[in-house]
Parts: sequence; C-alpha cells; structure tokens
Amino acid sequence: MKNALVLVALLGLAVSPAMAAPPVEKAAKELVPVQKPSQEVSAVAKPPEGAMVVVPGGEFTMGSAAGDSDEQPEHKVYVDTFSMDVYEVTVGQYAAFLQAKGIELPSDWKTLNQSSNQKRPVANIDSTEASFYCKWVGKRLPTEAEWEKAARGTDGRVYPWGNEAPTPLHANFGKSEWNNHAVLAPVGSFEAGKSPYGIYDMAGNVWEWVSDLYDYNYYKISPPKNPTGPSTGGTRAVRGGAWNSNPRAIRSSNRSLISPTDQGLNGFRCAKN
Repeated sequence: MKNALVLVALLGLAVSPAMAAPPVEKAAKELVPVQKPSQEVSAVAKPPEGAMVVVPGGEFTMGSAAGDSDEQPEHKVYVDTFSMDVYEVTVGQYAAFLQAKGIELPSDWKTLNQSSNQKRPVANIDSTEASFYCKWVGKRLPTEAEWEKAARGTDGRVYPWGNEAPTPLHANFGKSEWNNHAVLAPVGSFEAGKSPYGIYDMAGNVWEWVSDLYDYNYYKISPPKNPTGPSTGGTRAVRGGAWNSNPRAIRSSNRSLISPTDQGLNGFRCAKN
C-alpha cells in the first residue's frame, strides 16, 4: 500500500456507480516551471486504428526529482526496442474481442457500446481483461518503464508534448461530468498532445493499465535495464491520468495504483516485443 504521503485525490468530482474505485491521484503541488503553451498544429493524416509504432531501444530518464516520492529517485533506465499502440484500445475494438471470445461484458457495457462511442477508448476494464485482450491480438500490456519512455521520450520532458502546461489542445482532462462515457474523447483527437514517437492520448482520457505490480519504493531498488516491477504486491500500476484528472496527475512520470480487479476509470493500450 502507498504510505501516508499518498493521498486519494479524485478532484472532488462525482462519477457514476460503474466508475467506482478510481486510481489514487496524488495531492496537487507546485508544478515545475513550464514554457508558453504550444501553438495549434495543422491537421495531418493519422495512422489507422490498431497501428503501432516502434520505440527504439536505449536509455531514458525515468521518474522525476520534482515529482512525488514514489517517482524518486529520478534515474536512467535502459529499455529494449518494443512497439506500442498508437491509440488506446477503442470500444469498437473491444466489442470485436467480446464477440469473438464470448466472455462476460464489462460493467456499463450497454451504455458504452453505442455507435457514438465506437472510437472512444474502452473504459471500466480490469487488468485481467486488458491482458486477455492484448494476448488475443498477439500483444501484451506494456511495462511501466516502456509506457513512460513511450510517453516522454529521452529528453526528460514533463508531458508527452513537452514542458508546456496542458491545454484543451493537448489532452482530455479536468472535466467534471461523466455523462455516460460522452466525456471521453475519440482516440487521436489531440494532435498537439502526441508523444515524441507519435503516440496519442498518453495524458488524460482514461488511466492505462501496465503490467507491473505497484511498489511505492520500487525506484530505489529497480534494475537499470528492462525493469518489470516487483514480484509481489496487492495493487497494480496505472498511468497517464484520466478525463477528470488535474494537470499534475497527467504528467508522464506520475504513478498511480489500483486493485487489479477494479475497473474504475481504466482503459489500456498494448505493446509488443
């Protein structure tokens, strides 16, 4: 369990019963100095749904000296080459999986699985369900280290797009009403918010499962190459923040935790060796 330094910070925003037990968000603090907001970028052709990008192997800065205690110490990590989904898994993609496998429907699925939501990220998914989907498409959940490198690259940036404070051009965050999933943005909506590798929505929208179990002090003992998280633990890490998160919670180095069986605000994307 995260110690007393970690506070439950749901921003005081109400969610529907189907969205119970969201990840732990840490208390808001002073952000590091930021640059001026970026200019709106021109529309460009986007990769197709299901596309992946290669994240080259190499070293990057993981964690943040200006972050919370579980993000420290800031340290160098080497991650082998891997591929990451360009987008979060959508309702439409998950619907095809459910139909093919004939498994139990997620909570609130009737509301989520509407025509207007097919391009929005699937939500209310627990870690086992996310892992099953990734395995079905020949992939897997990313590790925490892979997720963070894919989000922030190698220059130690605060957010996927850089160090500028988030705006509505960068991410879906800071909202207050769930509104039957309509608060979620269709994947790929924020051209200005892409990561250095061209990956969308790694800040806000839905929290994303990773494969690591969570340990508050893990960075103090984690290996310098391809860390996979602790071998035991009762909670699992989630990354990236959600539609109702504050700017601090959607930083690329921010870590949060939730029970592996809780669905909460969680979605996911897949990775592959």
